[in-house]
Amino acid sequence: MACYGKCIETVIKQLDQFKPEKDSPEQFLETVSTSLQTLSPQKQAFILEILSGCLEYRKLLTIVVDAFYLRDGRLCLWADYSLFEVICYLATFQLEKLGLQLFRDIVKSQPVHKVCKFLRFFFNPLNLGSWIKDEWSLVYETAYVRENWIDPLTRWQPEVQELINQLQGLLTNQSPLSKTKAKVTEPKEFNLTAPRPRTIPVPEPVPEVAKTKPVPRSTYQPPKEQHLLEMTKRYNRWKAEELLLRANIEERQCAASRARGAPPLQDSRKKLQRRFLPRILKTPKLTFYKSNNNAPVKLNTAAILREGALYQRQVEKELQRVDRLVDGAGDFSGFLEWQKKMQAKDQAEQLAAGQCRRLQGKLSHEEAVLARQQVVQEKKQKADRKKAETAELMQQCAERRLQEERSMKELVEQVMETQKNVKAAQTKLLKGRRQTVQEVIEESRELLQRSAEAAREEHRRRFELISQLRALETQPTRRDKLVDLTQIPSYGLEGEMSVVELRERLALLKETQQRKEEEKRDQIIQGKRAKSRELQNTVEQIALCRAAMGRSAALRWEEKEVQSAAQRAPSQDERVLELQRRIQEKAAERRRQVAPLHVSPPRAARPKPRAQLEAQRRLELEQSRERRLRALQRGGSACGPARRLGAT
Repeated sequence: MACYGKCIETVIKQLDQFKPEKDSPEQFLETVSTSLQTLSPQKQAFILEILSGCLEYRKLLTIVVDAFYLRDGRLCLWADYSLFEVICYLATFQLEKLGLQLFRDIVKSQPVHKVCKFLRFFFNPLNLGSWIKDEWSLVYETAYVRENWIDPLTRWQPEVQELINQLQGLLTNQSPLSKTKAKVTEPKEFNLTAPRPRTIPVPEPVPEVAKTKPVPRSTYQPPKEQHLLEMTKRYNRWKAEELLLRANIEERQCAASRARGAPPLQDSRKKLQRRFLPRILKTPKLTFYKSNNNAPVKLNTAAILREGALYQRQVEKELQRVDRLVDGAGDFSGFLEWQKKMQAKDQAEQLAAGQCRRLQGKLSHEEAVLARQQVVQEKKQKADRKKAETAELMQQCAERRLQEERSMKELVEQVMETQKNVKAAQTKLLKGRRQTVQEVIEESRELLQRSAEAAREEHRRRFELISQLRALETQPTRRDKLVDLTQIPSYGLEGEMSVVELRERLALLKETQQRKEEEKRDQIIQGKRAKSRELQNTVEQIALCRAAMGRSAALRWEEKEVQSAAQRAPSQDERVLELQRRIQEKAAERRRQVAPLHVSPPRAARPKPRAQLEAQRRLELEQSRERRLRALQRGGSACGPARRLGAT
């Protein structure tokens, strides 16, 4: 069986190396015969016969194997393709010559589960009588296929079905029942010695579990953020009402003269504060928050200290400037006025330059549209020339195709003549194969007898080794060991002690370590309290500085609005006027060229009405004012909680 397995493996290996696109069967068989010179002549003949048969009937074998992979062998590996070809060839063309016994030995030498699945698919009567017969009839004549291949396979189908059942039993570890009943083995009890009773170990003390911390009260309380959001909303509402009242009062003062005895603006502010401040002061303490997009963000310690240091440096610089003025330093008011004038002049020039750039962009756009129209005309001319060239090329291709068809017909006639000579060579090969198969059968019988004798000797030797190992396992061994925790091991080392003494010393060390941790915890708590007091002072200073910065930012914003209104006036620069004139000329030229081409102008080139542009600018200005007003309100709402902290 081992001999057949090696022979089939060599055939499969050679089939995997064969490439029908490059190699011819005759040359391939010659190279294989030279590589098998080391084997015996019987093995060489057996391998060459199977290999040549697989190459000769490769079309028939591929039909069956490809169908197997599509239907039942979807989970099989493509590396076993050559194995299935060899099994299909042996079952179809060599089963009558080899005999059922030799075919069974060859099949058992290969992987059982793969061969069993393929044989069940191939010897299925429905497959043999339907599509296999039809596919093979397309290659050979129908009568020849039915008499030489299909009818013998249907006759062998019952015997092969028994072989498949045996292989299935081997897979499920259920060997077929033998005719003679085997002697059933009777188990005997081992003569083992009774084990000694084990000593009861000393119970270890139950460790004391540390008390768990109670659940904090904050778990069952609502979050602080929700309460803080409500307070900030209430404060923002109060601030908005104050701003509305102030705007109404100032509007009346500007429009008409104030009547006699009318209350001044400061009195109205005091009344407003007396109305709304008691509501705010009743609220509890608030942590300092930094508002951004109406979302509260809590400042950490590093941010508070960083901002406090920044404001402290600004205050020191201001004090130094005042000291220099007191000592007699010069005033920069004249220089600042000159600087403002120069900045206004620079801004006007920048605005004119920006308008020039925008107009230059429009001019380049008009020029690009003109260039695009010229390119369209050139492309139309090129397309007409290309159509004429393609018509000529199509006519030349048709003539060339007719010449190729004539040459192909001549080649087909030559190939048909060569196929007639191949049939004579095939009959000679069949006679040589029959002789080699008979020689291989005789040699395989001798090898089977030798392998059976070697297997009996190996079985006897293993039985003796197993009996010796069981005798060694029955010898008793002692596995228990007594341990005294109060005894010193006495290894001769310094500081030796028993396990009990070691546990006592560890308990003392834990107590001292716990005492040190408590002292260190007290020091940390005191440091944190001092640090929190310092942070509270810095928060109060930051709130005062922010209020002052908010007022200065509002003044600067009003100045910028005045400057932007002055800049929005239409400029009378010569460069701008020249560019506008050139743009109008280019647009007129483009409209003249668009009419014959029937091309609609792009959307960017269509001018917008002046009223629409002015309305859009007015809307953008109103939106920018609203955004800045909201930013100022958010700055005031962030400073409000800090003022209340300072008051408390």
